Amino acid sequence: MNTVAAQDIKRRGMKAVDEIINEGPVHVIKNNKPQYVILSEELYGELIEEQSAAYVARVRASLEDVKAKRLRTFRNAEDLLRAIEKED
Repeated sequence: MNTVAAQDIKRRGMKAVDEIINEGPVHVIKNNKPQYVILSEELYGELIEEQSAAYVARVRASLEDVKAKRLRTFRNAEDLLRAIEKED
């Protein structure tokens, strides 16, 4: 994991990030804890594309379930919650 202290960014500016961003995402450490992640524009674009593709896949799978009548209906939210609790 590539890390940089927030104080280092404050002191040196983006040069502190530029030196390590080519190695992958940079985790910014603040108060001894990872607080932020800096991504390259290319990696960010890939993540957004993958998220969109996953969303479309979930919708398609749901539509297939509806077409195949693989779904359950409930009279109300309480019945739904009871069914979820039984599955756990």
